[in-house]
Amino acid sequence: MATEHPAVTGIGDQPGIQYRYHRNLFPAMHNWEETERSIVEFTGESGSDGLLGLDQMGHFGPQGCDRVAAAVLAAPGGSVNAVEVCELGSGFGGALRYIVDRLTAGGLEVRRSYGVDLVAEHCSVSAAISRAQGRVTMTEICASATEVPLPDAAVDTVWITGSMPHFPDPGSVLSEASRLLRRGGRLVLVEEVSLTPDRGQPSEAFRLVHPREVFFTTPLSDRLDQFTRAGFVDVQRHDLTAWAAALLADRLKVVRIFRGSIVGIYGSVAVDLIRDTLTAARDEYLAGRLLPTLFTARRG
Repeated sequence: MATEHPAVTGIGDQPGIQYRYHRNLFPAMHNWEETERSIVEFTGESGSDGLLGLDQMGHFGPQGCDRVAAAVLAAPGGSVNAVEVCELGSGFGGALRYIVDRLTAGGLEVRRSYGVDLVAEHCSVSAAISRAQGRVTMTEICASATEVPLPDAAVDTVWITGSMPHFPDPGSVLSEASRLLRRGGRLVLVEEVSLTPDRGQPSEAFRLVHPREVFFTTPLSDRLDQFTRAGFVDVQRHDLTAWAAALLADRLKVVRIFRGSIVGIYGSVAVDLIRDTLTAARDEYLAGRLLPTLFTARRG
């Protein structure tokens, strides 16, 4: 089956490629203090909920993060009430901070959290936001998701939210997640635009705003094989197609209604790119060319 591999042209400069793509999509993140003031003025809130627009959270936004938090809280844990967690591909850290807060609100103490991202600028912005919010137990690690400088069995839970399509070698990422997990530890993986049916690929219209050197896809059967090779058991797949299509329709409605205010924060070029990105993804869901999915698995 055809899967995109690291031999794709341009893939060797992934830090630069990912940085330039996300810089174009979220330029305001690199002046986050000013952006924060604009968002607080717009929303009237300064807590993590009020600052959702500041933090990059992928196609699914906070609603996708809610699903990750719910899956972590629902996982069998026996008497465990305190955990160490890691997000692979944490970007500007928005999803990590949000999910940690949701776990805490759900009664699960997070002793230590690690955000791993390949792009140094993303880690720097994330660390600055974490410091400003007084998050002393959160650590940003600038590294490849296939070579995380943490010891074996370092954490209880690993999650990947919107970053799976940005990994050229997703099988190695799953193997690294397995290495990082303690025996019986849990992985939660959200596939936004990274999973395809075994036959077929996303359309060229999708590729106009999701370029091949930035977004990599994997057929479903290949992904299941990758879980097995990485040593995961109890792999559960939850189809999110109907939910995801409705969610993106709602997010697009918000962009349309509040366009003027959002342009004031991010700029018109970025807002148009966000709109086109969400529209293209929703079209692929409805056509069945992408399979939005939530996976849960346990390290054997």
